[in-house]
Amino acid sequence: MPDKQIIPVDQILPIKLFIIPISGNPIFPGIFTPMMIQSRNDIKVIDEAMSSDSMIGLVLLANEETDSPRGEDLYKVGTVAKIVKRINLPDGGINIFISTIKRFRIKKILTSEPFISAAVEYLDDQNDDTLEVKALTRSLLSEMKQLSENNPLFSEEMRLNMVNIDHPGKIADFTSSILNIDRKEQQKILETLDVQKRMEHVLVFIKKEQELLKIQKKIQKQINEKIEKSQREYFLKEELKAIKQELGMPVDSKSSEYMRFQEAVEKLKLKGEVKEQVEQELEKFSLMDPNSSEFVVTRNYLDTIVSLPWNDPDPESFELEKAKEILDADHYGLEDVKDRILEYLAVRKLKKDSKGSIICLVGAPGVGKTSVGHSIASALNKKFFRFSVGGMRDEAEIKGHRRTYVGAMPGKIMQGLKIVKTKDPVFMIDEIDKMGASFQGDPSSALLEVLDPEQNVAFRDHYLDIPFDISNILFIATANTLDSIPRALLDRMEVIRLSGYIDQEKIAIATKYLIPKSLNRAGLKRKNVTFTRSALQAIADRYAREAGMRNFEKALDRINRKIARKIVLNEAADQIKIDDQNLEEYLGQPFFREESIKKASLPGTALGLAWTNFGGDTLLVEAVSNPGKEGIKLTGQMGKVMQESADIAYTWIRHIAGKYGIETSFFESNHIHIHIPEGATPKDGPSAGITMATALYSLAKGKTIKKNLAMTGELSLVGKVLPIGGLKEKTIAAKRNRVKTIIIPSQNLRDLDEIPEKVKQGITFHPVETMEEVIEKAF
Repeated sequence: MPDKQIIPVDQILPIKLFIIPISGNPIFPGIFTPMMIQSRNDIKVIDEAMSSDSMIGLVLLANEETDSPRGEDLYKVGTVAKIVKRINLPDGGINIFISTIKRFRIKKILTSEPFISAAVEYLDDQNDDTLEVKALTRSLLSEMKQLSENNPLFSEEMRLNMVNIDHPGKIADFTSSILNIDRKEQQKILETLDVQKRMEHVLVFIKKEQELLKIQKKIQKQINEKIEKSQREYFLKEELKAIKQELGMPVDSKSSEYMRFQEAVEKLKLKGEVKEQVEQELEKFSLMDPNSSEFVVTRNYLDTIVSLPWNDPDPESFELEKAKEILDADHYGLEDVKDRILEYLAVRKLKKDSKGSIICLVGAPGVGKTSVGHSIASALNKKFFRFSVGGMRDEAEIKGHRRTYVGAMPGKIMQGLKIVKTKDPVFMIDEIDKMGASFQGDPSSALLEVLDPEQNVAFRDHYLDIPFDISNILFIATANTLDSIPRALLDRMEVIRLSGYIDQEKIAIATKYLIPKSLNRAGLKRKNVTFTRSALQAIADRYAREAGMRNFEKALDRINRKIARKIVLNEAADQIKIDDQNLEEYLGQPFFREESIKKASLPGTALGLAWTNFGGDTLLVEAVSNPGKEGIKLTGQMGKVMQESADIAYTWIRHIAGKYGIETSFFESNHIHIHIPEGATPKDGPSAGITMATALYSLAKGKTIKKNLAMTGELSLVGKVLPIGGLKEKTIAAKRNRVKTIIIPSQNLRDLDEIPEKVKQGITFHPVETMEEVIEKAF
């Protein structure tokens, strides 16, 4: 029998292959693996291949999302495989078992339809028998052994296969196929024919896998520790629960909350409807699931209930002498205000009853309304709580939201009581004249119940929905004006007016209170700055002429800040003297100059006095005549009442023209224009009636009124001078404007007693009953 010739396998591999495009990862040579075929074209390829030599080419798609692949969509290097077995599947697909043999490179695409076929050349491993390759093989096997021991995904069969592979290139291929490597990187390894480079490439990925495994183990360890800790805590909590149960203690947070509420409610000594309602809520709370939304609502409700001061307050104990000392220490001047407050406190002490206590402090901004409220609280030795209702448009801010709403809470009254934890504090309701109204309700109407002594003994907040006695609270409201406060609300309050300050009072307040506070805010000491009296007088006269002290305080702060800067930069000595000579260096040009003092120095002008939200003010009335149709024109943002006063003044002057030698033709042939300067500022009220009549008389006669004379009073159609309000504030404004003589209605003589002597000093008051007397005194 002749010897059989052994033919190498690469010599019997076909030079033409049917190609199966694969979309996942490339398949390496030397692997036996199943493969699922679903595509009809691929099944035809398998049929064609099995009808000839059972050989197919497996080539990776460049873009795995390609739907109908063609030859140009494939990488150039693939793997030739022999189909060992075919199994038909019920869904029409087939499952084949293949044995991959060798790498090949596509030389030319022969067909792309109906399936891809290509002419190929087979590729051999290069540089596979060097010492470096042998060393790399050992290193690779060692690293993979270490990786496989720590990774449960590596089966025992994989480990055995790796050890039994005898060729370095195949070891690298097998390792690449089982590592979690990106498809493009695997394709690069498949295309690497140099075994040494291939193994080096694979070793890099093994190292990455090991690092990833270390991080994974670290995370796993942390998770296990947390699980063990939580399990340990769980068992300890269960043991603690069992011990607490044996001792009769609360076993969970809900039970603990329930017992806390129960103890707190027992201490409150509640009665009647309140007790019944709270007990019902407690019982409901004990039956609720802690995870339900109602549980949180009920817990918050009970928490609010037990936080409120339900028990009756201790009897008041305060000394009137000490209260006077506190008021005198905290405020300079304001004698009439202090007297009213001390009278009020004396009544409280005698009656030993705090009910029906509602005060309203009215005055210009910066006159000390809020600080007076603080002083009253200090004098009574009570807790103080302040809240502002300025701009408030929702009555729920006062009376609370119903519990049906998400995020419901009690109103400001109940919130304040919860904070002060006493039933008889001092509550300051700031800016009560600036409340609004909207579709959400009218807060001023809600305050009617709060400030009514007959109703507030059983005040019902919408959130609590149970009666609470707030009649022990001393309410102090503050306002700049009474005009915008509803009459029903105003009737419930005792009004105390705080007038503005004259220059002497401002200087005293600055020396005693403002300068030390301002120095402290600027980080300066008393020795660093000295203010002369002339400097303080200049600040009051040129920079802060308003009724209050805010602008005066701002001016002091500005000076002290600039001094602090100079001291820090070593631009000045540690002691600086401020006088009227260097004041402009720190405060800039004055806001008010000597020429800005209003003077009636021309015929047709007269100086009146007005009362505004910012205190008293002087009002210059100007009148001019122009030839033309008879009539009167009014400018300067006059309100309706003031316009009527101007019409009355015009009518009265025309009526008495003959008596005072004024030609009737003056009115018939001239159009008269009355203007009140500062046109951007709204003005209203009847108190400028005699001033406008005087200005018209001055215009008609061509006479100028006496120097430093001002007047205030309402004019009736028959020439009577009627009383006005705010005489004290108007007098203070007149003194600031250096007025020496003031004409007032006779019926306001009683108001002069309320004006301090230091304000009246240097001013002569002329009471009048008729307009004829005004003309006599003015000219």
